Amino acid sequence: MHQNGTMKQSLAPHSVPARLRKTALALSCALGLAAAAPPARAAAPALDPMTIGVVIWIGYGPFYVADALGLWKNHGMKVRLQVFNDPALIPPAIAGNAVEGGIVTYDQVIGQDAKGQHQAVVMPVDYSDGGDAIVAAASVKSVADFKGQKIAFNSLSPSDFLLSYALSTQGLSEKDIVSADMTPEAIPAAMVAGRIRIGVTYEPFVSQITQQGGGKEFRVIYSSHDAFGLICDVLAFDRRQIARHPAEIKAVLQGYFDGLDYMRKYPDKSAEIIGKFMGISPAEVKAQLHVIHNPTLQEMLANLARSRSTASFAVSAPIIGKILKAKGQIDKEPPFEETVDDEFLRALAAK
Repeated sequence: MHQNGTMKQSLAPHSVPARLRKTALALSCALGLAAAAPPARAAAPALDPMTIGVVIWIGYGPFYVADALGLWKNHGMKVRLQVFNDPALIPPAIAGNAVEGGIVTYDQVIGQDAKGQHQAVVMPVDYSDGGDAIVAAASVKSVADFKGQKIAFNSLSPSDFLLSYALSTQGLSEKDIVSADMTPEAIPAAMVAGRIRIGVTYEPFVSQITQQGGGKEFRVIYSSHDAFGLICDVLAFDRRQIARHPAEIKAVLQGYFDGLDYMRKYPDKSAEIIGKFMGISPAEVKAQLHVIHNPTLQEMLANLARSRSTASFAVSAPIIGKILKAKGQIDKEPPFEETVDDEFLRALAAK
């Protein structure tokens, strides 16, 4: 899911308008889905209901499956997914208690914490794994060739973070390029028209560009696969909600993992469910799942711990924080530890 008013379109993310509102499951497939659904367990004690803010994005598949199959009921929990047209509206909705929690990009959490809102990541949801990319004319051979070049990207978005990180790997910064602020959707036309030679965008726009001229005119120079973990969607709650409703948040995570397990056991049925929610075909769902990664519980715990991997929040937090501060979006970079809370994942792993 991409913030600041830009949403991954038909990759549906991080579609052209794939981020559409949920539609009801077709009656014709209801019996088939029910037959494949996990057996119902004895209901746990009833908990307070929660509303989770989301946008339409392929990485949120386990939530859509849990919603369609009623998997949260197995944990005594009622969860409602509230779809937002603009992901930038979700953090304020969390802060104002309009929703109890929401799925946002990690940079949004950092921005909120820097402004004193005290929101925390309780679970990574998905990582862009090639879905975001820097595409260039075939004559551009490497990131080192970016120096002095005009590069189009959407400022203060995951595209900005990916470009900044790629430049840093070659000892470069935004001062070494000519920046052109442009929406991801506009980049294919600009590149085909020859107005720019390098652009940062995401699927399906990456493929639209690289398929030009029989695949010989443009190519991917650097992608989120090369900086895996840098672009990440997370489930976040206000610290007050975490303190008041630990049992409910744990149940939200349990239902999510039930949905993720169902996706891995029943990929065809899951593609139908996710496609219904997103307004795309099951075939499109399967294709888009290849450019994101929903981590396992153990991967989540590893990524919330300190390491040198870009998948670690301890690494991505200062990268994102420095960009936001340099662009005047925040006055200080919040410590990594203030932006995450792994107590629920640890509790689930201990079972």
